[in-house]
Amino acid sequence: MMPDPAHLAALDAADPLAHARARFDLPPGLVYLDGNSLGPLPAGLPERLAETIRGEWGTGLIRSWNDAGWIDLPVALGAAIAPIVGAEPQSVVACDSVSLNLFKLASPALALRPGRRTILMEADDFPTDAYVMQGLAGLAGVVLKRVKRADLLAALDGDVALLLVSHAHYVTGLVHDMAAVNAAAHAAGALTLWDLSHAAGALVVNLDADGADFAVGCGYKYLNGGPGAPAFAYLARRHWQTAQPALTGWMGHARPFDFTADYAPAEGARRLLTGTPPILAMRALEAGVATFAGIDMAQAEAKSRQLVRLFAAGAATIPGISVDALPAGRHGAQVIIRHPEARRVMTALIARGVIGDMRPPDAMRFGFPALTTRFADIGLALAAVEDVLASGEWRDDRFAPRGMVS
Repeated sequence: MMPDPAHLAALDAADPLAHARARFDLPPGLVYLDGNSLGPLPAGLPERLAETIRGEWGTGLIRSWNDAGWIDLPVALGAAIAPIVGAEPQSVVACDSVSLNLFKLASPALALRPGRRTILMEADDFPTDAYVMQGLAGLAGVVLKRVKRADLLAALDGDVALLLVSHAHYVTGLVHDMAAVNAAAHAAGALTLWDLSHAAGALVVNLDADGADFAVGCGYKYLNGGPGAPAFAYLARRHWQTAQPALTGWMGHARPFDFTADYAPAEGARRLLTGTPPILAMRALEAGVATFAGIDMAQAEAKSRQLVRLFAAGAATIPGISVDALPAGRHGAQVIIRHPEARRVMTALIARGVIGDMRPPDAMRFGFPALTTRFADIGLALAAVEDVLASGEWRDDRFAPRGMVS
């Protein structure tokens, strides 16, 4: 049934995370349900970036590598991200992109399992993960094997060196039991690499406690670091001394400013660094990560689950809409609803100020980050979907496909 507005208002009044919305600069009158693709602007970030540009860069110039702490930002940001993903501070660094970090972590995994010739992953996982693994497999002379989700653990045989898996699936929102998957992989002699792009900042993640070997994650989705924000990488303590990425650079050197001829890896996850960090982007990510100060991730996940289920239940009552089934247990902070003309419908919704995204051919995806989404937004979004469909507004020529939506 459609949620009662009074009930939604009561939920907002009782929400222990309601205060976090003030940490963002959200345009008034907009229902933003696409934080799973791009997090909103942290409040105060424009001024912080201006100070970085005018003060640290403009006045401090090269002195700011030391005086403003630029040189340590990848490590300091990694330490700030660490509690969000259940890791010790020295195990995480902020750097590069998810794709580059996948390569940097998968390469030592193969080296740590000599004689094994297979990288295993879920068949319909995010495409770029497979693209990176295809490239690495070609270089390393190994095989990339992709199987259905239900067959993933059964495919862990004696030839698998690395299991690459997304904690929360980017479309379905299905969540793997991280501890169980790690245990199964380790029992088979394989290592694990987790993609946390749709989990970090949305779900409770316990990399250390659950026994993960390696992980990567996105900075511009739930961590609110801005478009194209640096990613992060995780290296479990037990691999600090032995994991050696194939892609190395001077910032990952134990003594980068000694300028020695030969590479010597730094301690901990710092060895995953390569080139000079992009300071303006790092400052933006710093502000995004700071929005999680004092946030209980168990509360955040519980709120997102409640938002998702309220929205899905309401959407299921709208004629012409079908809703992807939600699992009984954990679920990502997103939901898929479907309509044969999803692109037109989503374009019409965006024109009304209700922003989600769509994926061909018929999926409309809505994200519900706990820090920014109000329960009242559920009612507003559902009312807009219902009205766009009932009025036939989506048939207007204004909403004809002209490229990707969101």
